[in-house]
Amino acid sequence: MDGINTAVRAGLPVNDLMTRAGNGDKQAWDTLVERYAALIWSICRRHRLSSADANDVGQRVWLQLVSQLDKIRDPAALPSWLATATQRECGQQTEMAEQELLTGEQHAALHEAFTRLPPGCQRLIAVLMEDPPVPYAQISARLGIPIGSIGPSRRRCLDRLRRDPAIAALLDADAASTGGEPSRQVPMSNDDPWWRSRCTG
Repeated sequence: MDGINTAVRAGLPVNDLMTRAGNGDKQAWDTLVERYAALIWSICRRHRLSSADANDVGQRVWLQLVSQLDKIRDPAALPSWLATATQRECGQQTEMAEQELLTGEQHAALHEAFTRLPPGCQRLIAVLMEDPPVPYAQISARLGIPIGSIGPSRRRCLDRLRRDPAIAALLDADAASTGGEPSRQVPMSNDDPWWRSRCTG
């Protein structure tokens, strides 16, 4: 261990570090991480990732390198490989964060709109969103409405939900940002986790 540390301090070449790391040398691997951590961190910061997200990206990049280390034939290509992998992971991390934000906006809008529906619509939609689906005969018995009116009532309730200002504002903002039709669809089926938690709890 002392011999390795002395060699590292003297400037052990990257190809030697990669060979040692590939053979399971923990000190060599740690040295690679220390040597290039600043590169990965700087790319994460340029993408304006939080410290937590940057750490996640760094961990994924290093895990990728573990499986790819023996495929990097030219040690001089290691910084470029790390930079490319980090750029890709940063992009994916940003996309995941944006999707979480959009999903949160959708669920907040649905929650707000759902609470403004008439009680009858809330009860009908709640039953219709149950999993497994409830037969219309049971819905009729539970809610005291004719079977023939369930379909039309469902359409009226969902139309009212879509016209709610919270939903309309969400779709209008999305249409404005894309320069046309809304790119996102507000989830209104029992496949959506929000509906299951809100309507079947």
